[in-house]
Amino acid sequence: MDTLSTPSVEETMYMGSEEEEEEEEDEETNGSEEEDKDDSQTDQSSVGKQQRPAWAPCFFYRAGKEVYNYVGQEIIIQEALDSYAGMIWPAGLALCHYLDTHREQINLVDKAVLEIGAGTGLVSVVAALLGGWVTATDLPEVLNNLRVNLCRNTRGHCRHTPQVATLSWGFDLERTYPSSVYRYDYVLAADVVYHHDFLDELLVTMKHFCKPGTTLIWANKVRFESDSTFTENFKKAFNTSLLAEDGEMKIFMATSREGEECFSDVVLEDPLRQKEGRETKEVEDKDKKRKEAEIL
Repeated sequence: MDTLSTPSVEETMYMGSEEEEEEEEDEETNGSEEEDKDDSQTDQSSVGKQQRPAWAPCFFYRAGKEVYNYVGQEIIIQEALDSYAGMIWPAGLALCHYLDTHREQINLVDKAVLEIGAGTGLVSVVAALLGGWVTATDLPEVLNNLRVNLCRNTRGHCRHTPQVATLSWGFDLERTYPSSVYRYDYVLAADVVYHHDFLDELLVTMKHFCKPGTTLIWANKVRFESDSTFTENFKKAFNTSLLAEDGEMKIFMATSREGEECFSDVVLEDPLRQKEGRETKEVEDKDKKRKEAEIL
């Protein structure tokens, strides 16, 4: 019977040694080729480093563009790397939608409109397209991107060219924005209440610009406990009403309380009671005269 022959131990060792030698030769050959490649790549990279200008950045980042459609027009907003001010926030979108769909209730045509904390300028763009004479304000370091977005989306489409101005929230606004000069029909604000340390200054700024005759519209998404605290202080500072609500998203309308104090001590009389009082006094006067005549 034929059987499968198996190699002896010596043959196995010999075959193994030949295979190992071949593998070692292959490794040496591959190694030399890889070294040649590494050397050539090193030479190329060194040449590239020598040719690269000193000012060339190591990496590139480009902020995105957001496209929206309000007032029947495509609006392109360039975002920026300015932290909060360079981004589109939910309350801004909610306020834009509300202004666009409630034009009869909130008529901005030929009205003086101020936006505080304008950021990318989306709300101001929509307000300008709706016919408002808009002034968009924010911190000086974010105004360039704000100005570009306003110009790109409103040029040739608006009744009034929107303006851009610096506004830092604070307690000394009468010096920079005197009430006798800067008066507005509407003050707009969207997502200006978030995790920052200037909530008191924000409320004071709102009160400064929301004078009798001004309507303040504030949209906000509640995220922190401090947001709820600000909302309570906001309701105490103004006459407020809730325009729209969707979960944590709320849009408030507010008007000034100034001038209410002067009427607090006035008692409004009922005209019917005033008439009854006069008749009673006439009867008393007649009785007094009759008694005097009897004595005489």
